[in-house]
Amino acid sequence: MLRLLATIRKEWQLLLRDKMGLILLFVMPLVLITVMALIQDAPFKDYQEIKFDILTVDNDHGRLGRHVKEGLEAGGQFNIIDSLDGKPITAEHAKELVNEGKYKISIIVPAGATAAIVSNANRIVNDISHRMGMTVSLPVKKGGDSLNVIIYFDPAAKKAFKGAIHQALDNFLTQVETEMLLDRIRGQLHNKDVPEAGTDTLPIRLQAVGLQEHSTGSSKEIDVISNSVQHNVPAWSIFAMFFIVIPIAGNMIREREDGSLLRMKLIPGSYLAILAGKMLFFVGICVLQFYLMMLVGIYLMPLLDLPQLVMGHHHGATILVASGIGLAATAYGILIGTLFKTPNQALNFGAISIVILSAIGGIWIPLEVMPAKMQVLGHLSPLSWGLDAINDIYLRNGDIDYVWKNVLRLILTGLAMLAIAGWVEKRRMN
Repeated sequence: MLRLLATIRKEWQLLLRDKMGLILLFVMPLVLITVMALIQDAPFKDYQEIKFDILTVDNDHGRLGRHVKEGLEAGGQFNIIDSLDGKPITAEHAKELVNEGKYKISIIVPAGATAAIVSNANRIVNDISHRMGMTVSLPVKKGGDSLNVIIYFDPAAKKAFKGAIHQALDNFLTQVETEMLLDRIRGQLHNKDVPEAGTDTLPIRLQAVGLQEHSTGSSKEIDVISNSVQHNVPAWSIFAMFFIVIPIAGNMIREREDGSLLRMKLIPGSYLAILAGKMLFFVGICVLQFYLMMLVGIYLMPLLDLPQLVMGHHHGATILVASGIGLAATAYGILIGTLFKTPNQALNFGAISIVILSAIGGIWIPLEVMPAKMQVLGHLSPLSWGLDAINDIYLRNGDIDYVWKNVLRLILTGLAMLAIAGWVEKRRMN
């Protein structure tokens, strides 16, 4: 316990004396996330021209579902998926997969959709025929609720992407209904010798099946829209948290050079207590740093005409994720400080490695727009795990059940790095 308290006190004093270190930890991240949110606001609104997998559930098995699939395939931007592992996808399974972020979009064509379109076309033809003095009466379905093609979006999908899909599907629905109506009108005109039509305006409503977006979460409201603030504030905050490797590694190397580490080791007890003291102090600094950056997103971004950051409803899960990221970042700093012998080696390697891990981990641009091989590599980055967990909370309204796997990865990775650092230091002492 004495070693633990002494280490925490020493790190606090060193941090207070290092004015540039304080600026690096707190002021520079503020400037960074503000600048990145501003410059990426416009390009972040649009997805690149990439191909997405789209889940389709055709409960109608009629002309509408077939036309929607053919129309999406013809656009060249979507891979139509209607079965997984040889089994047809159900509406509930599709909703779950989209909510988890495994797929970006799912479309559910309800049973009876084509029949509803046929009934609506028959009703219009009957109305026209009656006005033209014809006695033809096509079957029309009476009563019943209006049908909607259900569309589910990944809560992290961008607004422009969702708008484009809405427009495309609405066009498909209108096209199918118009074609069916015109087919029936042409059939009646071909078979009957009709009198000249009157001049009255016919009140024709072509669309019988509408398009309606549903939330994938428990709330009935549509989820938070991903934008430059929702991406950049958490992403670059995680990047800044990992940059704590600079002061940690620098302090550890200076401790070895000036002999203070040796004096700490002379205090009775295990060296693990020294590591634990460093961990507790710097994890606390990381969590404080994270929440200060969130306050920037909530209060400063709207003053710059940017959207306000929305942090989700499960604050306990947010604290858990921030602590897990802080633990991994601190452990990485301790490992770098243990492995390298000079400040130049440690600081250069630490800074460059964090930039690389952030670039492949989705901090700069979302992982889904990267090439497939880079996506596989990116999912190995601890920064990617942290960002995925934050998105689960902020964009998918997830709780601890959503994020515990990524938090566990961060904790296990941090413990592994600490174990390596402890083993290296023990060999050095011997």
